[in-house]
Amino acid sequence: MLRLKDLTGLIPVEFPTTRLIDASPQHRAQDINSAFADPDIKAVLATIGGTDQITVIPHLDAQLIHDNPKIFVGYSDNTNLHNWLWQQGITSFYGGSTQVQLGPGPFVDAIHADSLRAALITGGELELTNPGESEDFGVDWADSAALTNFGEREVAEPWTWIGPENTVRGRTWGGCIQVLTQLALADRLPALEDLQDTIVLLESSEEIPTDLELTMTIRALGERGLFNIVRGIMVARPPVSDFAFRPDVDERHRLRDKHRDIVLEQIARYTDDAVVCFGVPFGHTRPQWIVPHGGYITLDGRAQRVFADYS
Repeated sequence: MLRLKDLTGLIPVEFPTTRLIDASPQHRAQDINSAFADPDIKAVLATIGGTDQITVIPHLDAQLIHDNPKIFVGYSDNTNLHNWLWQQGITSFYGGSTQVQLGPGPFVDAIHADSLRAALITGGELELTNPGESEDFGVDWADSAALTNFGEREVAEPWTWIGPENTVRGRTWGGCIQVLTQLALADRLPALEDLQDTIVLLESSEEIPTDLELTMTIRALGERGLFNIVRGIMVARPPVSDFAFRPDVDERHRLRDKHRDIVLEQIARYTDDAVVCFGVPFGHTRPQWIVPHGGYITLDGRAQRVFADYS
């Protein structure tokens, strides 16, 4: 809370279900509705992700939120709310949770702090750059060292680009692929015509998919017709280790390369027109960029640069 206040000057307000592990979908939705309705609240920030936000969405008050749009910041399972807000015409920001990016570690990573301030306060355009280092997960929260230490960090690989050497700019849509699968089954994805000329955001969670699961998910998005109607695709650096599975750094590099190759191979089967960038850290690794969802991103395929518009 102190870090959020120090970074932004905003006063954090906890809503009733913030610390309730077993809060009902109805009560969680009531908090969201109340936060959007409150004229003193500037933005709504997620504390963490989860697995069941899909059950919260039917209890949201669409008219109330449409009439009182606010900034929303979150990622992972919050893909559900991002997708719903997108369909209400409300721009949000993908990335960031107070319990993962703000609370743990000795300080808030520079790229996260910069993009959080841009999302909440300053607006404008930022170039998304490679921070040069990355961790898949931090110190276990049961250990007090989580408040002062980062997790095991390694050198971050350069981003990979495929597709034409064009510059494309588009409104963004997407999120966590495991949640997008749920949204497809629940028939809550946007119509394809509404996704025409967008920049698609794809990232995978700490529930690390097998090679086959990853292949089938990306292939299914291609079969849906998504990849051949969009201007660009931005894929996040994926986590390939967790508390229970801790391969050495060489094996992590190999696993991450395999993940990249699967994703890019499947995308290339469906489009050679989209500009594609793989490796931008806006997903389940840290340091993490917060990026516009429903706002605009520019992919420069020739210069291999990425720009995000936070206005």
